[in-house]
Amino acid sequence: MWRDAGIASFECPTKIVFGVGAHERLASVLQERAVKRLLVLLDPALSDSAIYRKVTDLLTRSDIATQVFSAIDTGDTDRTVQAAFESGRERRVEALLAIGGSSTVDVAKAVGLLTPTLPVIAIPTAAGAGSAVSNACAVSILDPLTVSAMPADLAAQAGMHAFVHAFESFLSQRATVFSDALNLHAMTLLAGSVRGFVADRTNESAALDMLCGSSLAAMSLNVTGLGNVHSMATSVGALFPVSQGLAHAVCLPHAAAINVSASPERYARVAAILGIDGTGRSEARRAAQAIHGLRALCGDLGIPPRLRDIGVTEDQLDELARRSFAANSNCNNPRDSSEQDFRNLFRAAF
Repeated sequence: MWRDAGIASFECPTKIVFGVGAHERLASVLQERAVKRLLVLLDPALSDSAIYRKVTDLLTRSDIATQVFSAIDTGDTDRTVQAAFESGRERRVEALLAIGGSSTVDVAKAVGLLTPTLPVIAIPTAAGAGSAVSNACAVSILDPLTVSAMPADLAAQAGMHAFVHAFESFLSQRATVFSDALNLHAMTLLAGSVRGFVADRTNESAALDMLCGSSLAAMSLNVTGLGNVHSMATSVGALFPVSQGLAHAVCLPHAAAINVSASPERYARVAAILGIDGTGRSEARRAAQAIHGLRALCGDLGIPPRLRDIGVTEDQLDELARRSFAANSNCNNPRDSSEQDFRNLFRAAF
């Protein structure tokens, strides 16, 4: 039984098409919705990518009139969304297709909110935040080809970002039997494949596991919320030019350590997923070993161990703690954390 025996709910209306060559199903997805005019929101870094070339060819063969919007400016999201919206309205498009990472997908979702009649279809190119699985996306297409050209460091950061989502959602006070099923399998897929994926991004099996694992975690976090790791990483990203994936990965072992005593049974299960043999050890001992497993995973992927290693400065630690506490992750985190707790966490992580 989950920790809250009261009434709960769970939903994920996004249709997910996944597998090697899944991008080829885009034609049928559009045909099902009678789409003949399409706005493609494209991460500009992917203009010469294999996945974009293949999608462009497919759309041409399917006689889909296409307008491409690639002016994705993460520094001015409001202006980007408005410009994309105007571009689609001028062409009277009938659907939105996002090809890119979470920033591109989020722009498409925002445009979709302005035009609720337009379905949002996403082809995510990073196995991290899982933003393509949400109430705002009608279809998410997961194809290993989309992540085959990721640099190793970004692949590691995205993988750990996804793992944090599954990990914190599993530990959440709002976890249910449904979210547990998703998160346990998500962590198993991610922990079992991320090393192989980072070593070889063309490994189709590992890449598909990463894409599916990140999506499973994202389905759950929309219901359970996240905890201290997410609060800390978001604060770091707000004050320093550090990607969310990297911030989550660096904060993970430090923030996870204070929750062990509040949820030993769940930490023990995480330790097993990380490949730690707990035979003959008490539950408390197995739970504590999960932290060693998290540190080992981050170390194997080349994640820096300290915040100072990624540009965080000591003079901002108190402000980071203030912001993290204000985010109020206590409603999800396994144990209450005061502002002083966050100060201690940031100093330990620094």
